[in-house]
Amino acid sequence: MLQLVLDPTSALPLSEQIVIGIRARIDDRVLRAGMRLPTIRDFAERHGVSRYTVVEAYDRLVALGYARSRRGSGFYVEGRPAPAAGTPARGELARIFASAGLLHRSMDESPNQLKVGLGWLPAEWYDEAGVRRHLRALSRQPRVKLTSYGSPQGYAPLREQLCVKLAEAEIPASPEQIVLTGGATHALDIIVRHLLKPGDCVFVDDPGPWNLFANLRLFGVNLIGVPRLPQGPDPAVLEALLGEHQPKMFFTQSVLQNPTACDLSPASAFRLLQLAEKHDFLVVEDDVYGDFHPRPPTRLASLDQLRRVIYVGSFSHTLSGNLRVGFVACEPELAASLTDVKIVTCLCSSEFAEQLVYRMLTEGHYRNYVQRLRERLLKTGARTLQMLERSGFTEFAEPAGGMFVWARAKGREDVAKLASQAAAEDIMLAPGHVFRPQLQPTPYLRFNVAYAQDPRLERFLSRAGGSAPAEV
Repeated sequence: MLQLVLDPTSALPLSEQIVIGIRARIDDRVLRAGMRLPTIRDFAERHGVSRYTVVEAYDRLVALGYARSRRGSGFYVEGRPAPAAGTPARGELARIFASAGLLHRSMDESPNQLKVGLGWLPAEWYDEAGVRRHLRALSRQPRVKLTSYGSPQGYAPLREQLCVKLAEAEIPASPEQIVLTGGATHALDIIVRHLLKPGDCVFVDDPGPWNLFANLRLFGVNLIGVPRLPQGPDPAVLEALLGEHQPKMFFTQSVLQNPTACDLSPASAFRLLQLAEKHDFLVVEDDVYGDFHPRPPTRLASLDQLRRVIYVGSFSHTLSGNLRVGFVACEPELAASLTDVKIVTCLCSSEFAEQLVYRMLTEGHYRNYVQRLRERLLKTGARTLQMLERSGFTEFAEPAGGMFVWARAKGREDVAKLASQAAAEDIMLAPGHVFRPQLQPTPYLRFNVAYAQDPRLERFLSRAGGSAPAEV
């Protein structure tokens, strides 16, 4: 059954939204050649639009070669050639830049907007005073490089210190196996550039990080979503999908997964690695939220020992989004190749930022500071769960910690409309469809617990969710 998320408040015409949505599903092979599209009447009634709007959209799909009309029978999906190397199709670009627009709105510093949908902590939660103190001390050091380029693989002392940090998580690595990057986004970018090509198939968590999906689409990669359960990827669906597809990689998060805040169970981790070995695909483990976890969690890289797993970490969410320091840990040969890609695409990362992170790690600042963040997030998360329950929401699963809650409103299926209503009241929500590989509808939203204590949110959710407003 075809169900699109349409936004009547968007500046993009509804007919164009329909064209983009159907083209996306055809490009992703969700809709395959020969499949019959919904009748004009059924589509109009299901989506609450006029028949004229649907006719206009279907006619455009025919003109673009994505559909064909059979007199007296309806509209059918037209066969599409395999993606060619190069620039993504116009429909793909529309989705990619729609995601970029979402990030622009997230980073817009509107003082009155309540940004409950953000993927990072409020500025006041970070230790800016500590960063400034270490920054001043570092700038006075005579050997600090303030004007020259850094080394291609990254600041060697920080790579050595990361080996110590990874060893605490039972992930053995040498400095030669670590490549420093400009944050986790840059790390994932060089992995994709080196190991994937347009038309390749990859598996991703569904739901999962929307900015990763946009980046993969930019490279013309075919995304297949694996449903995410509280304990990890659905094993039955994963095995079934492996019978139909041959993925090059599986991008996943084992710890405090975005957006569900759930952990990978040991049984799920073992099964995933067994299937990766059997079907010969790599696993990219994105662990940007792991330092927020209150207990030692299961990590794929620990079980696999970096043979088939490529491990990605970052300090942007914990120390500062402005420092942009991340890293990749993998086999030595692959690390050398990724360093080459890094040189070609950006020469080097910021050694000054890397030295600052190294100083904060080695002088004991980071460990104590992150422990305080963990405790604050646990307390704030518990209050957020109580508030959402009062407002008529149910969580997907109890979060293991961290900054997110993935929850749905009882009896409400169209959270895109709820997000539009919130925007009218200067509240930024994160509707669940943006976290799905093909932007499929979902009744869930992602809440950032660090922003969820503002009374405006509970007043809005209680009113919009249908429950009586709570006293705040």
